Amino acid sequence: MQGILYVSHGSRIGEATAEAVACIQSVIQQVDFPLQEISFLELADPTVEQGIDRLVNQGASTISVVPVLLLSAGHYYQDIPDEIRAAKSKYPDIRLTYGEPLGVQDRFINILIERMKETNIPVNSDAKILLVGRGSRNPDTIRDIKAIGGKLERQSGIDQVDICFLAACDPSFDDGLQNSLKEEHSQVFVMPYLWFTGVLMRSIREKISALDVSDKQIICCNQLGGHAVMKQALTERVYESIHHEAFASPEGA
Repeated sequence: MQGILYVSHGSRIGEATAEAVACIQSVIQQVDFPLQEISFLELADPTVEQGIDRLVNQGASTISVVPVLLLSAGHYYQDIPDEIRAAKSKYPDIRLTYGEPLGVQDRFINILIERMKETNIPVNSDAKILLVGRGSRNPDTIRDIKAIGGKLERQSGIDQVDICFLAACDPSFDDGLQNSLKEEHSQVFVMPYLWFTGVLMRSIREKISALDVSDKQIICCNQLGGHAVMKQALTERVYESIHHEAFASPEGA
């Protein structure tokens, strides 16, 4: 019997976990499989191991592990594969397949633009966007955020879109923010490329709130969140994952 295990990052902030669960539960209702469980890599329960145990105990003979991740980075290449290898050792007769993150998709750019419009702040002709990625040590991260920034610049009609990162990559969010303050734009729309709220989203808002700026607007947009397009994209990844070959470490691991 086919089982589906969703693996989300996890957060110590209850609101973040609740947002992730609500989004995944919506997908579970759209996916036609009887055995589906949600798990977290850290800071929330159930763990990946517990999620796999639950599926096996319910009779799953094949489990598709679906990463609830935007981009390919450390969690995709290392942390989740480590959990799958442990499960293969524990349950050698269970077939395990591994899905893919959502990746860079044009339809997500429309959500970013929608999040900017939701601020209800008229966009000035000299406005810029500061796109904020999570960041990782994997080189794919910089490549992907640059690609998203380029698409955003073309689709938003805003002439300048700069990128920065919250961790592990340069330029940092702090540097990106300070550089934006030095420029002559009257508005800076800070656009987090994050799926759910959490510690990182809270940190972005706190740093913006702490700024003492009188000559320009610094506007923080919301995260991508449980938008219908995100749910549809995750649903597609679920169905793709069941057709993957039995687990082998993903390229780049």
